Amino acid sequence: MKRKMDVLLEIFQTTFVGFSKAAWQTIQLTFWSLLLGIGIGIIFAFFKISKYKVLHIIADIYITFIRGTPLIVQIFIIYFGLAQMNIVTLEDFTAGVLALAIHAGAYIAEIFRGSIQSIDKGQMEAAQSLGMTYPLAMRRIILPQAFRRSIPALGNQFIIGLKDSSLVAFIGGKELWATAMTTAADNFRQFETFFINGLYYLVLVIIFTYLLKILEKKLDVEQ
Repeated sequence: MKRKMDVLLEIFQTTFVGFSKAAWQTIQLTFWSLLLGIGIGIIFAFFKISKYKVLHIIADIYITFIRGTPLIVQIFIIYFGLAQMNIVTLEDFTAGVLALAIHAGAYIAEIFRGSIQSIDKGQMEAAQSLGMTYPLAMRRIILPQAFRRSIPALGNQFIIGLKDSSLVAFIGGKELWATAMTTAADNFRQFETFFINGLYYLVLVIIFTYLLKILEKKLDVEQ
């Protein structure tokens, strides 16, 4: 047991710099993809609640396709497919962010749709009776409340996105999982290397979960 702990400590020390850089890459992948995913999600959430049927159909096709196909397939389509069709050639980081954002956007769209529709319709009617236009009432009255209610679900989506970012390793990304595979291939200590790699993910999840709880408490989010 002591020998095993010594090996773990040695690998932790020798991989600290590499894993720290990879962890930062993972955080950036997650942050930018979620930020872009929120924008995509808001757009398609409005499509879902729109009175125009064509927007409903577009949103349903997008959400059904994204939620019905594996993320790794979507990453490969963005990275390899777009280049093969001579549309655009993306770097691994950019392709990873875009694929993760499109994937997260489908789930975030449903989160926002549910949050918006959970707000009492009387609030919109009252705002419009005071002379507010629909967009203004939505921006000032409905969306702030909907956003607060969506915080817990968005936090869960952020954590899911953090772990999903490991799939970017398969298109040459330099995040945590790619670094772990490369390191394990070099030192032939697969178990110890992957165990330590898992601890990095665990620490990141714990930190983000703690920050999410602080945000929920600060905004007094209803559970």
